[in-house]
Amino acid sequence: MEIYTDGACRGNPGPGGWGVLLLAGRHKKTLHGGDPETTNNRMELTAAIEALNALQKPCRVVLHTDSRYVMDGVTSWMPAWKKRGWKTAAKKPVKNQDLWQALDRAAGRHDVDWRWVKGHDGNPGNEEADRLANLGIDELRR
Repeated sequence: MEIYTDGACRGNPGPGGWGVLLLAGRHKKTLHGGDPETTNNRMELTAAIEALNALQKPCRVVLHTDSRYVMDGVTSWMPAWKKRGWKTAAKKPVKNQDLWQALDRAAGRHDVDWRWVKGHDGNPGNEEADRLANLGIDELRR
């Protein structure tokens, strides 16, 4: 299973959207949504959570994100936050803790290979996820 996720925000904070492209062989599924008042980081996290929660059974997943925040959080920061009771090294509460915990639960059900991709660089999966994230914002305005 290949997954591409992206978040977008018009204003930060402001209206935001998230997009997901799920690929399994020749099968393709897209998901998107939005929030009228949010941040880009929250939308990036939401995209990954929604993607992993959409899988109906445990899977091997390659999840592509263009968010350094998500990538660094999952691969570097989260284990230490959990050991410290969801506190930063400065002993302050982790920002977006609700979403980080939701992502931890969602990822825990799968074998996830996290991969960073450069955004807006012509990667078809990333471009589709970006389009879907912006669609999530556009649909808020309708």
